[in-house]
Amino acid sequence: MRQRLSSEPDRYRGRRRVPTPPRSRYAVVVTTAFVGAGVVALGAQAMPDAKTVSPSALAADLQNASATSQDVADRAADADRASRDTDRGALESTLANTEDTWFLPLRGYTFTAPYGLRWGKFHAGVDLAATEGTPYRAIHDGTVEKAGWYGGYGNCVIIRHTDGTESIYGHSSRLLVKEGQQVKAGDTIGLVGSTGHSYGSHLHLEIHVKGEPTDPIPWLRNKGVDIQMETQPIAADAAAS
Repeated sequence: MRQRLSSEPDRYRGRRRVPTPPRSRYAVVVTTAFVGAGVVALGAQAMPDAKTVSPSALAADLQNASATSQDVADRAADADRASRDTDRGALESTLANTEDTWFLPLRGYTFTAPYGLRWGKFHAGVDLAATEGTPYRAIHDGTVEKAGWYGGYGNCVIIRHTDGTESIYGHSSRLLVKEGQQVKAGDTIGLVGSTGHSYGSHLHLEIHVKGEPTDPIPWLRNKGVDIQMETQPIAADAAAS
């Protein structure tokens, strides 16, 4: 071997030689690589290839998923119906337990005349102005005692209620009940008009207690009905809706 002269440049100065790994370490690296490749191959075999999926199996899966979705929708619909039935049953039960509920005779009227003296004469009821043909209702359960022409009242309905009081509805353009008919609170019994001794289209309402007329305003207010404020019990509003 030729001896390197001191004047020759050192070609390896500043460089590092990569040491050759021992044979044992080399064996470990190669073995690990083979094992990893085997795992990847096994994993690839475990995953289904899209080309190998059975169309019938896919259709069955889709059908099962659709059936499950429909089942969930049906259960939700059944629960909704059950909830509505429960609410309706609760409302019917509430109304059944409020047999003493009283109603306004109509809606959308203008209070025009009170009970008492008017133009030098005694006015035995209250007047509620409304458009001719507006339906009016029974203020409480009872039996129709009169349904026809009744002097100055014109076409008139008289109802005897379960507590013995009477309500009189005058000046109707049309009557929708007959004598002897049973009516419930809120039933439509006639249409507003201006028959008899009337100054315009309106409903004349009287309340008689033990055969004597009484002011309908305070009497009905004690029943939860305010004619001047046009309000009535919540149960009456629910039944009328």
